[in-house]
Amino acid sequence: MSNNISISKRLEERVKELSCLYEVSSAIRKHSNSVLDTLEEICKITQQAWLYPDQAIVLLELENYKVATAALPKSYIHQSSIISPFNESRGAIKVLYNTGNLKNAHFLEEEQKLLNKVAIEITEFFERREIEEKKELLQRSAERNDRLSILGEITAGIAHELNTPLGNILGFAELIKSNSLEEQTQKDSDKIIKAAIYSREIVKKLMFFACEMPQHRESTLLKPLIEQALSLLAPNFRKAGITYSLCIDNEQLKAQIDTIQFTQVLFNILINAIYIAPEKSEIFITIRSDKDHFTMEIKDEGAGIPEALRSKIFEPFFTTKPIGEGSGLGLSVVHGIIKSHRGEIITFDNKPKGTVFQIKLPLKM
Repeated sequence: MSNNISISKRLEERVKELSCLYEVSSAIRKHSNSVLDTLEEICKITQQAWLYPDQAIVLLELENYKVATAALPKSYIHQSSIISPFNESRGAIKVLYNTGNLKNAHFLEEEQKLLNKVAIEITEFFERREIEEKKELLQRSAERNDRLSILGEITAGIAHELNTPLGNILGFAELIKSNSLEEQTQKDSDKIIKAAIYSREIVKKLMFFACEMPQHRESTLLKPLIEQALSLLAPNFRKAGITYSLCIDNEQLKAQIDTIQFTQVLFNILINAIYIAPEKSEIFITIRSDKDHFTMEIKDEGAGIPEALRSKIFEPFFTTKPIGEGSGLGLSVVHGIIKSHRGEIITFDNKPKGTVFQIKLPLKM
């Protein structure tokens, strides 16, 4: 710090600092969709408020963002201020001078105070963004749950209405087959029986989605159950040229679940992951737990789910697969089973690519 600055020069610096704060606030207020553009503008504004603006370099590092007004020199002095949204340190803004170019480089005490205020402005900017994002996410989740609730009621009604006629079709087809010796009648009866059984499976999946299937929950070791499912799917992994890994924080972890339905959840998600994942990629299954819940994540390295489709993937009959390759009921069944176990399921992007399905379930019901 230097005390050899005239009063007029100090007043000039104060005016620059006040202008800096005003311009930083203005840049944040006019923020559009690009956070990076806003941060770059803030750095340029900040640079002009320092005693030697032509020599000052502003560096801002915050989460995944890194902005610098110039390349960083090998030797420098700097001052910095922490950026901490919700009292969590996530980055900092720094002002640097290249000591190779500016031998008498120094900072004013007022400049540190200004930098602290700029950091506060950025902190509040990120806090507001996160609050808005959470509100939007909650609103979308509420809308989705409303849609799924309505679909669940409709689906349950359809499933119950179809059960009786399908049972009659299956029963009479088996009766015709057993009472006829004609080869063609036998073949036709077989086709009717197969079609009726397939339709009944669809109804069963609809009832899973609507949480209408009876459950038998028992305390079960999770690791052997998951390993058994992975073993059964081993040919699918080999055929697709994909590997997998399982990581569980407690190998003796038990949860009160319906083992058949939980296996159905694993199969449906893993089969989708295998379908979408590129050859030579890996699918990661991780489980962590606390005293009340366990969380399972299944991560693939596929193309990911477009944001526009994310809210629809658990709806029955929605599929992105070609006609004939999927009924669109797999993930709706998963949603129904997780809901009936008083759990929750969400999806988000895997980094750097792919999708994560995250399931949280209580250890005891």
